[in-house]
Amino acid sequence: MEEKLNLKYPIIVEGRYDKSKVSMVVNSTVVALDGFSVFKNTEKQKLLKKLSSEKGIIILTDSDRAGHFIRNKLKGMLNGKIYNVYAPSIVGKERRKRNASADGLLGVEGIDVNTLYNLLLPFAGENPTVGANISVAEFYDDGFSGGANSSEKRKALARILDLPETLTAKALLEVINLLVSKTEYENALKRINDEENS
Repeated sequence: MEEKLNLKYPIIVEGRYDKSKVSMVVNSTVVALDGFSVFKNTEKQKLLKKLSSEKGIIILTDSDRAGHFIRNKLKGMLNGKIYNVYAPSIVGKERRKRNASADGLLGVEGIDVNTLYNLLLPFAGENPTVGANISVAEFYDDGFSGGANSSEKRKALARILDLPETLTAKALLEVINLLVSKTEYENALKRINDEENS
């Protein structure tokens, strides 16, 4: 990892251990939700609404079901600009915990700093890096939505791009257009098509 990143947007994470980990790679504001309690904390909700409407925010939650639930609740609650960043689905357990999560996946706090750095790098500087810029129609034509085996193709695409396999078609396209280059997308598509035709 090089120097800490200066991000244009504040980052929203689930808990204080996630905040500590992310703060190792960024100089920017990191806000911990304190898990599900944020949905009873009106003051924190006001802060998040203000941040999202004035600056835009990055949401970085765990890749398990609880993380997706929190992310979706936040997206429904906030009406400002939201950038979704997804931790890769890595099987494992944080050192400080006695048991793994219900889904058996590492949370943000368990992800290594270099991976976190690379996940957040596109948001450094004045302008976030433009991703693959894939249209809904192109995503459909490539077989990732609306087809008989689109769900399986999306899972394969997510695996290759190191993204959670549980993302909906809309969410997967969104994150690809934020974080994945056109070349990376095209290489993943070619690999999937080659495997189907072999």
